[in-house]
Amino acid sequence: MGVEDNELWRVNRRDFLTLSAGIVASMSLGVAGAGVCQAAEIKFPEGKCGGKKDMEKRVLVTYASKYGSTGGVADAIGKELCSRGVAADVLLIKNVRNISSYQAVVIGSAIYMGKWMSDAVDFIKENRDVLRQLPVAYFLVCMNLAQPTEKKRAEVLSYTDPILKAVPEIKPVGIGTFAGALDYNNLSWIYKKILKSKETPEGDFRDWSAIRAWARDPVWAKFTR
Repeated sequence: MGVEDNELWRVNRRDFLTLSAGIVASMSLGVAGAGVCQAAEIKFPEGKCGGKKDMEKRVLVTYASKYGSTGGVADAIGKELCSRGVAADVLLIKNVRNISSYQAVVIGSAIYMGKWMSDAVDFIKENRDVLRQLPVAYFLVCMNLAQPTEKKRAEVLSYTDPILKAVPEIKPVGIGTFAGALDYNNLSWIYKKILKSKETPEGDFRDWSAIRAWARDPVWAKFTR
């Protein structure tokens, strides 16, 4: 679990001073390595479901995540597809080797500093020739949607615009936007201090019903049947 946020990591002058002071203090105590850089172990789910040899469709659900919450969303999407009779592989983007065997691809990313993570962007660009021949859906995970408003939804949706412009030949059949999760135990104490100073709410804000509903949305899920 973790935080996927664009606003949270924009370090202003106050945050910079807080971060610097914390680093100096921890160095003076001889714990810079443990206190500043060390964080709890984060798990990134991967797996397969369905998988019958006679299945016609196999879908790749792949994602880039900073603190793990995007992986949970990807896993839920994959399981929902399998419950609908589709075989699905859920993989971290960095572990994808070949996409030519799939009949559709779902690509997700955490929003980090207001952007898609570079792993996801590079994956789309590097595989553009294959992806443009397949049904492709995108999804985003962002803590801005922890308290959703129409303005925030529009802002989060706009984070996909640079991808659409950079790789215009890939026209996603669906785009999902979801809230993420924040677990302070996954962060170093310095970043905890910064986030708490911004009064960032801790908790899991992922709407599992909405995530599963998106996975079976006829607007794009028909391409996996």
